[in-house]
Amino acid sequence: MTPETKLELIDALTLKSLTETEKVHLIDVREPSEYAAEHIPGAKVLPLSKFQPEQVDFSGDSKVVLYCQSGKRSNQAAQKLINAGFSDFAQLQGGITDWKQLNYPTKINKNAPISLMRQVQIVAGSLVFTGTILGAFISPWFLILSGFVGAGLVFAGVSNTCAMAMLLAKLPYNQRVK
Repeated sequence: MTPETKLELIDALTLKSLTETEKVHLIDVREPSEYAAEHIPGAKVLPLSKFQPEQVDFSGDSKVVLYCQSGKRSNQAAQKLINAGFSDFAQLQGGITDWKQLNYPTKINKNAPISLMRQVQIVAGSLVFTGTILGAFISPWFLILSGFVGAGLVFAGVSNTCAMAMLLAKLPYNQRVK
């Protein structure tokens, strides 16, 4: 299969039908903390940040289906598989978001860590607040901290890459999968 080959997309309705009639090897490419919080039953986690095509089990008669939150990361994982020469797999269009919109079941862990996005918001907000308070009462030089965090958030928005999220994802409590 060449990189120009069209990726097979399936919708949540089709995936639900496949899970009821065929064997499906469902791969969640979100980070372990996201998977631990909620995932489609029967899915295995293989995060995009560590994704290697040779880790995907294509043995047996199961249909391999990739998914993530909305489809962006699973599309990146799919491109890695295509570039490695694999062709017999599909991607869940719209990710777990579309799956949940149809009220299909998910496995939820109430004890899982909060989402990376919320962790970033908490840390970034705390740093901006701290920099502002210290800048107002101790030294205006502390305002640099708030400016640095603000610049990082702008860069994250423009580049769609968040260094803070990547750092937080490496924390031990975000690596556990239950």
